[in-house]
Amino acid sequence: MATIKVYGSTFSTAAMRVFAALYEKDIEFEFVPVDMRAGEHKKAPFISLNPFGQIPAFEDGDLKLFESRAITQYIAHEYFDKGTQLVIRDSKKMAILSVWTEVEGQKFDPAASKLTWELGIKPLLGKPTDSAVVEEYEAKLAAVLDVYEARLAQSKYLGGDSFTLADLHHLPTINYLMGTQSKKLFESRPHVSAWVADITARPAWNKVIAMRS
Repeated sequence: MATIKVYGSTFSTAAMRVFAALYEKDIEFEFVPVDMRAGEHKKAPFISLNPFGQIPAFEDGDLKLFESRAITQYIAHEYFDKGTQLVIRDSKKMAILSVWTEVEGQKFDPAASKLTWELGIKPLLGKPTDSAVVEEYEAKLAAVLDVYEARLAQSKYLGGDSFTLADLHHLPTINYLMGTQSKKLFESRPHVSAWVADITARPAWNKVIAMRS
C-alpha cells in the first residue's frame, strides 16, 4: 500500500498541483476523496490534517503537510532522483526557478484563480458569472501574460531550459481557463500559446485529468 496519501478533490486546482507533481515523479499514492459539498473539509477528522479547512492535505508516512505549493516543493526535493527533476540543484539556476514560482503564486494565480472561479467553477454550480469581475481580471491576467510572452521568447520554460515546478504550478488554472473565453489571452501570445500546448500535453498532466473519469 502507498505510504503517500493525498486528501482532496479531483476538481480542486490546489489538489491537482499535488497530483501532477506525484505523477511527474512516478510516485504511487493513495487518493482520499474529501466531499466538500458536505463540508467534510471544515470538520474532523480533516481539520486535524489542515486546521484551515482547505484541501489538499498530504501524508508521507508520519509527515503531514498542507498548502499545495509547499507539498510540491517537498515532493520535488525529497524524491529528486525519481522521474522528472522539478527543481535544480545549481543554486543560481534554482534562484531563477524560484523567482518564477513566486511570480506564479503572487502575480499569475490571483487573477487566474478569480477567472477560474467566475468562468470555470460558477457555471458548474449553477451560479451566474459576474461579467464586470471577468473584465477586470482578464485585464490583470493579460498584463502578467505580456511579461510571460517576453520571458518565453528567451526561455523554453519559465524557470529555464526544462520543465519544473515553475511551469507545473500553472497547469490547474490554465486547464480550466482554456475551456473558457479567457483562452484568448493565452492563444493571442505565440510564445505563451506554445508553452501552454507543451505543458498541457505532458503525460503526467493527462493522468491528472483522467482522475476525474
